[in-house]
Amino acid sequence: MKKVYVYKGFERFWHWSQAGLILFLAFTGFEVHGSIHVLGFEHAALFHRVASWMLIGLIIFAIFWHVVTGEWRQYIPTTQKLAEQIRFYAVGMFRGEPHPTKKTGLQKLNPLQRLTYLGFKLVLIPVTVISGIIYMFHKSIDKNDLVVISDIPLESVAFWHTLGAFLLMVFLVVHVYMTTTGRTITSNIEAMVTGYECEEEEEAAEEPVGGVAGAPAAEVAEAAEKKAGEETGEKA
Repeated sequence: MKKVYVYKGFERFWHWSQAGLILFLAFTGFEVHGSIHVLGFEHAALFHRVASWMLIGLIIFAIFWHVVTGEWRQYIPTTQKLAEQIRFYAVGMFRGEPHPTKKTGLQKLNPLQRLTYLGFKLVLIPVTVISGIIYMFHKSIDKNDLVVISDIPLESVAFWHTLGAFLLMVFLVVHVYMTTTGRTITSNIEAMVTGYECEEEEEAAEEPVGGVAGAPAAEVAEAAEKKAGEETGEKA
C-alpha cells in the first residue's frame, strides 16, 4: 500500500464545514417550517439566518480558492470512461471489480463525479442560496422605508427554497452512501480527514530501457530477449 496526498487542508476544511452548515440549516429549516419542535421558532429562525450567512461566506472563499489554485479544472466534464464508471457503480463494485479510474492529486474526481458535483455547484447550491436570500429579504424595509423585494410571490420563493433543501438532503444521503464504495467502507472518509488516499502498489506497466524511462513493457521484454540471445551467442 502507498499513500497519495490528494485533499489539501483548505479543501478538507471547506468540505466538512459545508457539510456541517448544510445539516444545521436543514435542522433549523425544518423547525422554521414547523416539522420539528426543538429550539423554538424564534431561535431556529435566528440560527438559520446566521448559518446561512456563514455558508455564503464559505462559498465565496471556496470560489476564490478554486480560481486561485486552479482546482476549478477538477470539475470540467468529460465523457472519457463515463460509461465504464456508470457500469462500475451499477454492477462492477458488487462483483469486486477494480475501479475504472485512478484518483490522484491532479485528478480527484471520476467522470460521473465531475458531472454530479458540477450540477451541485452550478444549479443546486445557487437555487437554494438565491431563493434563501430572496426569502430572507422578502418585503424587508430598508433605511429609506422602501420595500426591497415584493414583486416575487412568497409562495414561489418558499417552493424553490424548500425544493432545493430537500434535493440537498437527497444529495447528502447519496453522497454518504457513495463514500462506502471505496477500498474499505471508511477509506474515503478517512482520506477526507487526513488528506491521504491509500492505494494498492501496482506493478509498473512501463520500465526504463537502455536508461530511458517510459518504454512500454513489451519493448522491455523484447530488449531482454535480444540481450539474452547476444549473451548466448558470445558464449557459443
